[in-house]
Amino acid sequence: MIKAIIFDCFGVLVAEGWLSFKEQYFANDPEAFVRASELNQQADAGLLSRQAFIEQVADLAKVDSGQVVAALTSNAPNEPLLDYIKQLKPNYSIGLLSNASANRLDTLFTPEQLKLFDAAVLSVESGLIKPHPAAYEKIAADLGVEIDEAIFVDDQERHCTGAREAGMLAVQYQNFQQLKAELNALLN
Repeated sequence: MIKAIIFDCFGVLVAEGWLSFKEQYFANDPEAFVRASELNQQADAGLLSRQAFIEQVADLAKVDSGQVVAALTSNAPNEPLLDYIKQLKPNYSIGLLSNASANRLDTLFTPEQLKLFDAAVLSVESGLIKPHPAAYEKIAADLGVEIDEAIFVDDQERHCTGAREAGMLAVQYQNFQQLKAELNALLN
């Protein structure tokens, strides 16, 4: 029986600025694309400060650091999804699991929206990066559920695969209507 639903932050709960920036500036340069991805992973794990990440990415992209900051902070909340989570909340524990280079939850969400989450695990604080199984195990434990009692929602297939390999159900987020239909089918 499903007792918890866990959501990724960037690309699901809020718009994802980093992936579109990376695609725009590094898609035609495989080495730079890999380097940008490595820098992002280091920042997500707390091994590289946010400022150092911004400066190194700006140098790599040959742009002003302000452009990197603008991309990283263009994260509008997914209001339809947050409204749907309000409907789910009375019956399910709600979690947030994100690879994040900083804890910006209080700038991304209103205090009311933050109250929707019973637990949040951010890589920068936990040192656990998706798709490592320990990241999924940690959020399940923090929610007080067994790993097979949770559904994980992420926009990246590799993170969904990681959740499945850890023992969770997973839904790859493409858009709100698709997610709602797939979640409702799993929950009913």
